[in-house]
Amino acid sequence: MSQNLHYLTIRQLQEMIAKGDVSSVEITKDVLSRIESVETDIKSFVSIYSDSAIKQASSADDLASAGNTSPLNGIPMQLKDNLCTLGIKTTCSSRMLENFIPPYNATVVNKLSRLGSVLIGKGNMDEFAMGSSTENSAFFTTHNPWDLERVPGGSSGGPAAAVAAGEAIYALGSDTGGSIRQPASLCGIVGLKPTYGLVSRYGVIAFASSLDQIGPMTRDVTDCAIVLNAIAGQDKMDSTSIKSKTHDYTEALTTGIRGLRIGIPKEYYSKDIDPNVSNALKTAIDKFSEMGAIIEEMSLPHTEYALAVYYILAPSEASSNLARYDGVKYGLSVLDADSMWQAMESTKQQGFGPEVKRRIMLGTYALSSGYYDAYYLKAQKVRTIIREEFRQAFERYDALITPTSPSTAFKIGEKISDPSHMYLSDI
Repeated sequence: MSQNLHYLTIRQLQEMIAKGDVSSVEITKDVLSRIESVETDIKSFVSIYSDSAIKQASSADDLASAGNTSPLNGIPMQLKDNLCTLGIKTTCSSRMLENFIPPYNATVVNKLSRLGSVLIGKGNMDEFAMGSSTENSAFFTTHNPWDLERVPGGSSGGPAAAVAAGEAIYALGSDTGGSIRQPASLCGIVGLKPTYGLVSRYGVIAFASSLDQIGPMTRDVTDCAIVLNAIAGQDKMDSTSIKSKTHDYTEALTTGIRGLRIGIPKEYYSKDIDPNVSNALKTAIDKFSEMGAIIEEMSLPHTEYALAVYYILAPSEASSNLARYDGVKYGLSVLDADSMWQAMESTKQQGFGPEVKRRIMLGTYALSSGYYDAYYLKAQKVRTIIREEFRQAFERYDALITPTSPSTAFKIGEKISDPSHMYLSDI
């Protein structure tokens, strides 16, 4: 048996399980051993459930013996800690929800559970998914497995680091403005933000509801397709989920790319891009051309407004969504107060960290009387223009190649004291 099962892919492990070369219990124990050896340095988990993981793995082995051929049966994974899990704490890496135990599962959690997945634990994140480095977690900062002095990205930094370090075979993250794609890039794994509505959002704790989406974080593209197969689909519990044909996303991975039309948006290749990123992109573009793709430079002229639009719309929706944390219904409740209003104020003061407060204030300002039309409404109109540019681009091109992040992983502490500098990581 390989001593490095934790570094294998879903597909490789499932083939070994099917042949009887390894059991889910053996894989799970190997992953837990890996966690024990590296987690002190990496800090990717908010919580770890070793005993229940072994029980789930044993059940998965029974299912495999009975003929369960699901590619995810018996495969250990991590969930970002903003996905609700029945009877298991879901904290959003916030003091506000530090002891919150949901009474239900997110739809994606139910789907994975039915397929026999093994939940190892919940992943650290920027508080309420607001951040690009995982330094905004209320508990601790996650470290990049490739260089412990650097960030793993955010807000899904825990899941990205876990997959990169062999602490989970795959993970689910959430992406509002890059929170799957950026940490996947900085940690050297594959991350996908699916089309909005393709994956149910039921049970994800909301940041910005018109932007949030759940997606896979894996070691390679095949694994990404396998996980997307499992979690995609319309859900009656989510009114924003879309009707779509059932696809096997793995079928498109072996057909080659000759004749594929790929656009290179010139606005994405500015002088502000790190030379290491530019060089990696040039290598990738040359490889696509060598394999027969048709490469053309093209333009998305409203790109320069995208980040500003995002930092009006996302905080505005956050201001609305986070108003529910009032100390009355669930979560932190500060009762040592002279009045209901003081109790509510103290709850928010103590429950939310600095970045969450900052975005709530930005959003509340943008939605306030006298500023709504100038900021929020105008941002929605520009968003529509940007969306239309992409729609037209995809009438001509099958894909666009762009940088995921303007830089490689930056040092822990390098940007955290300058929010505007940090926000540029989302560009």
